[in-house]
Amino acid sequence: MSEEETGEEIILSELDDAELVEQMFDDLYDGMREEIEEGVRILLDRGWAPYKVLTEALVGGMKIVGEDFRDGILFVPEVLLAANAMKGGMAILKPLLAETGAPTIGKMVIGTVKGDIHDIGKNLVSMMMEGAGFEVVDLGINNAVEAYLEAMEAEKPDILGMSALLTTTMPYMKVVIDTMVAQGLRDDYIVLVGGAPLNEEFGRAIGADAYCRDAAVAVETAKALIARRHNSAAAG
Repeated sequence: MSEEETGEEIILSELDDAELVEQMFDDLYDGMREEIEEGVRILLDRGWAPYKVLTEALVGGMKIVGEDFRDGILFVPEVLLAANAMKGGMAILKPLLAETGAPTIGKMVIGTVKGDIHDIGKNLVSMMMEGAGFEVVDLGINNAVEAYLEAMEAEKPDILGMSALLTTTMPYMKVVIDTMVAQGLRDDYIVLVGGAPLNEEFGRAIGADAYCRDAAVAVETAKALIARRHNSAAAG
């Protein structure tokens, strides 16, 4: 029963660890940023390692959000609210994670391509990727090929993500990939592309590793490709 049904306010600090994590899943789902921040602080005060809080409380909660988004139960506005709540928790954890050198699944540089100023889809992918345990460097909108190359050089990511919402800016993705090929960099990175006018065929045609139709798919695809890359590196 939810708070509204019982008429009683839930006191987070009175819940045991398992109950608190369950409640944080609900609060994340409902986009309640202050409650998530409080929950994170309580778990840290109880001696939880920052990485455990991240994976069990936040990533665990965002996994449910991601699945329901993929299945059409949740829509973009609700996911943005959940992601915003997640960001509140992440802001507390980030400096602590950096201190402890906690592992991340991988690193992604993402940005909307040159000529395109749409960013809702890109922002959603960034937030969902962070929610899944990736480190994300968001370059914002209107990125020329040089911006992507500089970021890849500086950040050494595993993944480059490009987004476009206009049919006129879609071809610029090929410019970026062709430049990477010309400079001998293409094989160093997983390249994911997304945006409303794109499709799988386009992704293949321009030489991307995958087209991701939405943020939930982007997370699943990124995880699968990173795992495959690690496995082949280990085998090699």
